[in-house]
Amino acid sequence: MAATPARPARPATNVPSVPSVPRVPHILILGGTTEGRVLAGLLHGEPGARPPLRVTSSLAGRVASPRLPAGEVRIGGFGGADGLAAWLREHAVDAVIDATHPFAERISFNAALAAATAHVPLLALRRPGWVPEPGDDWHSVPSLDAAAQALDGLCRPDGRVFLTTGRLGLAAFADRPEHFLVRSVDAPGVPLPARAELLLERGPFTLEGEREVLAGHRIDVLVTKDSGGAATAPKLRAAREAGVPVVVVRRPPVPDGVPAVESPAEAAAWAQRATDPAAGL
Repeated sequence: MAATPARPARPATNVPSVPSVPRVPHILILGGTTEGRVLAGLLHGEPGARPPLRVTSSLAGRVASPRLPAGEVRIGGFGGADGLAAWLREHAVDAVIDATHPFAERISFNAALAAATAHVPLLALRRPGWVPEPGDDWHSVPSLDAAAQALDGLCRPDGRVFLTTGRLGLAAFADRPEHFLVRSVDAPGVPLPARAELLLERGPFTLEGEREVLAGHRIDVLVTKDSGGAATAPKLRAAREAGVPVVVVRRPPVPDGVPAVESPAEAAAWAQRATDPAAGL
């Protein structure tokens, strides 16, 4: 039987190659502050950014109606340092910026531990603290408990205290005899000072408005945290003008080994370097 002749080979067909889509670096911002929102806007909307960035802001969820930043947003905790480290890996995060409140000590500690575990670079964005000026009568203390104790030498038992430390940690003042004007964005939980009036407001505040608060409520002492920033600073000038002493709770330090900057612009520049292989950060 004759063998079947082999079929001639078909000429090769040129198949166009599909260009690979470059991966977009992912930045996680631990936010909830004005600086965090500004930073998200800079990174999300920066024209011609090299490289372009995917930005996710994480908010703790402690404020009922937060002001949402640009880009992707998640709300809620991570489940401690281990949970945050797992989230960083699962979502392929290239860099983390801790732009939380200067007194959010626990999340800052967890961020440092998680970033080290996941081998992800971390930066702290901290607005500058307040500095006393001539005429100020400031009393620096390390904690809210110490702030409550400091009132003994500054205020009569029936005196009036303007408490602007936020809605958390008010238990330190629960047993104090003074009258308290408590200002916070959302209603605080219990326990509250026995004599407490709530003032639910969100900054920024004006100098004229703060003058009216101090005069209208006959404030004897102002208690605040060293949160820094311009949004709530007018109360300090109003207290200086009125001769009202101020108890200032010092902010906790940034975790050891974590670099820090003071402005969103500096943080945005760091994010670009952190996600640029050529920068070698």
